[in-house]
Amino acid sequence: MDHLITEALRDLLSGQCTPAVVRAIESEAAASAGASPAAAALWQQIEDTGFADLLLPEAAGGAGLALRDAFGVWDVLGQHAMPLPLADTMLARAWLATAGVPLPQGAIALAPQLAVAAGGVRASGVRGARVAQWVLGQQGADLLLLPVAAAQASASIFVLDADLLWPEAALASATRVPAFASLLVAQAGLVSALLAGSLLTVLESSLNFANERQQFGRPIGKFQAIQHELAVMAEHVSAARMAAQIACEADGVVADPLKVAVGKARSSEAAVEVASLAHSVHGAIGFTTEFDLQLSTRRLHLWRQTAGSESYWQLQAGQALLAADGMALDVIRQITDSSAPVA
Repeated sequence: MDHLITEALRDLLSGQCTPAVVRAIESEAAASAGASPAAAALWQQIEDTGFADLLLPEAAGGAGLALRDAFGVWDVLGQHAMPLPLADTMLARAWLATAGVPLPQGAIALAPQLAVAAGGVRASGVRGARVAQWVLGQQGADLLLLPVAAAQASASIFVLDADLLWPEAALASATRVPAFASLLVAQAGLVSALLAGSLLTVLESSLNFANERQQFGRPIGKFQAIQHELAVMAEHVSAARMAAQIACEADGVVADPLKVAVGKARSSEAAVEVASLAHSVHGAIGFTTEFDLQLSTRRLHLWRQTAGSESYWQLQAGQALLAADGMALDVIRQITDSSAPVA
């Protein structure tokens, strides 16, 4: 069943989330703070096929997938440079359903660290805020569901993201429920899977280019220097994808913090190296906006920083190992054993 779901999603995105569509959504978001027609059309296709509800229980109209099942879905989203917060929406709807909150219509972005600001509450660098209708954020021990339209938006680093400031009136009317887990950990886990997919696309693009690009009468992939770069890329991609699967290893919709620390640290570390090597293999053309490579490498750098970079999660993993009872090797075995939840 999981294979059928991922293949159905791959078929949908191959036709509806092409590089041209991704560019159109980014261009419309950059040109206007209003709605993006291309984003609305893509989201309608997603809603009509039910992919946003895959983590919901079957009784609620979903597929009842757990995080370990969702890895394959999020992996495909990363491979296609998904410009909408679909992975975030899947997780947010599952969490809201668990809390007994009626599900809102539209895409939901995540803001794990809401901060009190003068006259309201602020969220910085909300991923996909320009193409989302709602934000699920965490403020202390509470989860808040806030409408994007009620916030004052300002530009962030990535064209689809925004810094949002909600006034006190919007905060007072927001849906508020107790947080049963860390939203930061949850977002880091799903982003690990997105990184895994994007890393694979970048590697495949580099391999294809090296086999097609001719220099001195033969493909550049025949040169030892290029072969070395591709081999290093493949090592990083393989390790990161395995670590991302560990991050998503959970029976329900709540991720294990230590497994997420391992997955996000390794996938974010790989993002830096693989993006650099890919542009080295492609040469000057890889940096141009007309070439598709930058659609993925920009997301590698974006998702690397989302929900904490590799240094943050390496610190979390190190502190957990130091605090653990027994040998560090025992903890490592628990992390990599899919049948043994980490204490």
